Amino acid sequence: MKKTFILLFICINSISFAQQNSKVTTNAEPAFPKGDDALYTYVYFNLKYSDEAKQKYAEGEVTLSFDVQTDSTATNILVIKGVGYGVDEELKKLISKLKFSPGIQNGVPIKMNTMYSFPVKAH
Repeated sequence: MKKTFILLFICINSISFAQQNSKVTTNAEPAFPKGDDALYTYVYFNLKYSDEAKQKYAEGEVTLSFDVQTDSTATNILVIKGVGYGVDEELKKLISKLKFSPGIQNGVPIKMNTMYSFPVKAH
């Protein structure tokens, strides 16, 4: 009787432990699929500076906030910190053309806000 009780106890605990582990959920922040280095490289080689930005040697950091939708598009792009001379607007246009991996919450893609800061140097 004692052996049966111990065996039953072990089986019940094993089943309940297995059920708890099967509920593992995945969560992830939005990201550029090829990684941040690839995003910064893309921006570096594709950002077009206005003549005014080049004449004024505009440089600094542009911080953008945007929503990554479940379809991987970037929307509601806002300049948090900019350098002016049209650089901020050009960077917004460039980012709006890219696709990002959407945020994941409990294994489900969701709309999520993210922020990136880009160094810029118009010389």
